[in-house]
Amino acid sequence: MPSVLIEVRTEYSQDQEVALMEAVHSALRKAFMVPEWDRDIRLVVYAPHRLACPPDRENPALYTHISIDCFAGRSVDAKRNLYRAIVRNLEALGIPNNHVKILLREIPKENWGIRGGQAACDVDIGFKVEV
Repeated sequence: MPSVLIEVRTEYSQDQEVALMEAVHSALRKAFMVPEWDRDIRLVVYAPHRLACPPDRENPALYTHISIDCFAGRSVDAKRNLYRAIVRNLEALGIPNNHVKILLREIPKENWGIRGGQAACDVDIGFKVEV
C-alpha cells in the first residue's frame, strides 16, 4: 500500500505524466512485490522557483523528488532494488539519474487507517510486505 508523491519542476504532457507515474509504480511492483491494482500515486508540478534543487544539476528542470510512504518491513536489498529500478525507469524517460531524489518513509501498519477506518494491522492487505 505505498503512497507515492512525485514532485517535478517542469510541465509534461499527459502521456509523459502517466509514464512517470507508471515508471515509479512498475519499480514498486518489481522491488516490493506490490500488486498491480495497488496504486496511490500523485504527481505535483511546481513552478521552478517553488521547488529548489541542488545548484549543480545540469538540467534543473528535470529534477524529480519522489516520496514514498510504505508499511515497515522491507529488506535493505528490496529498498536498494527499488531505488535502482526507479532511477533506471526514469532514465528511460530522459531524466538523468543524478536528478532523482527518493525519500522512503516506513510506517508501522498500526499507523495506517484503511478500508473504512480500520488499522492496517487488523486487515488482510492481500500481499506480503516482508520482501
